[in-house]
Amino acid sequence: MSDADWTRLAAFLHRSEEGDYLRATGVAMGDRGLAIIGASGSGKSSLALEMMARGARLISDDGLWLDGANRMHRPRTAPAMIEARGIGLLQAEPVAGAALIAVVDLDREEPDRLPPWRVTDAPGGPVALIRGRAHPCLGPALCQYLAQGRAE
Repeated sequence: MSDADWTRLAAFLHRSEEGDYLRATGVAMGDRGLAIIGASGSGKSSLALEMMARGARLISDDGLWLDGANRMHRPRTAPAMIEARGIGLLQAEPVAGAALIAVVDLDREEPDRLPPWRVTDAPGGPVALIRGRAHPCLGPALCQYLAQGRAE
């Protein structure tokens, strides 16, 4: 594991008296969720929409609260919408939260066909890190990951 993987989440995490706020888009299937991070325009909302079309549910499109047990929570003021570039804001029926199973980093490409387990540090301890930039079937693969997990 590289130091860049371990500290990657910290670049998007803001600690305050209210808790840990993560600049990310959150989606879930059941109680298993993903936080999608990346620069503006990297495709966070597009990936979430692709996953939602396959049964995932939106937690929030533009920020999440993380607690000390690595649970993602929808901000109270977050709109029940998701951005679709070139179309506009789309209505969504979000869920209140889910367990943070993995972080998907859309700024970094995965060089390995079958990568090693990568992790990043989250407030409640390490979680899986998936490098997702330029992945040809990321949405369907992540839905399967949430539904069935990754083989050892």
